[in-house]
Amino acid sequence: MLADRGIRVDHTTLFRWIQAYAPELENCIRLHLRPTNGSWRVDETYIRVKGKWVYLYRAVEAAGQTTDFLLSPKRNAAAARRFFGKALKQPHTVNPRAITVDKNAACPIATNAMKLERTLWRFAKVLQVKFLNDIVEQDHRRIKWLVWPGLGFKSFVTATRTIAGYEVMAIIRNGQAVSAPANDMGAQRDFIDTLFCATA
Repeated sequence: MLADRGIRVDHTTLFRWIQAYAPELENCIRLHLRPTNGSWRVDETYIRVKGKWVYLYRAVEAAGQTTDFLLSPKRNAAAARRFFGKALKQPHTVNPRAITVDKNAACPIATNAMKLERTLWRFAKVLQVKFLNDIVEQDHRRIKWLVWPGLGFKSFVTATRTIAGYEVMAIIRNGQAVSAPANDMGAQRDFIDTLFCATA
C-alpha cells in the first residue's frame, strides 16, 4: 500500500509498527464490535514460535464472525480456561448457549470447571460434533496464509502481537465493527483513524 503511494518503508519499520500498534488496536476495537450470538465454534491451530509449536485458540460464532483468540504455549485445560475467560470478558460477547469443540478433552474439562464457579452459564451445552466445527477450521486458513511466509516467529511476545494485528484487521474487513461495513474500505480506514485519535 505504501509502495503504491511512492513511499519507501523498510520491513523492520513495519515490524516495529505492528509490535507497537496491534495491541493498542485490539484493546480499542472491542467496544465497537457487533454483539456475537450464543453459538460458539472453538478450535485451536498450531503456530511455530522459536522452533517450537504453540497453540492459537480461536472461536467464531455460527455466522462466521470472530469471537476471540488467544495464543498459548500449552494445549491443556488451564489454557482452555484462560481462553474462555478472556472471551467472556469482552464487551461484544454473550455467555454462550452452545460451544462446539473438537475432540480435545481439555475444553469440556475447562467448561465444566467454569460452570461450577459460575463464570460460564450452567446450561451451556458443550458439543463435540466435527462437521459443526468446519467453519472455524476453514477460518484458520486465513491466519496460516499470513503466518507461513514469515517462516515462524522469534519470540512468544512477537507472535502474540503480530497475530493480534492479523486478527483485528480481519475483524474489521469482515464488517464486525459497527461503523465500518465489510465492503467500505474508506469507512474502515476512517474507523481505524478514529480509534487511534481516541487513544492519542
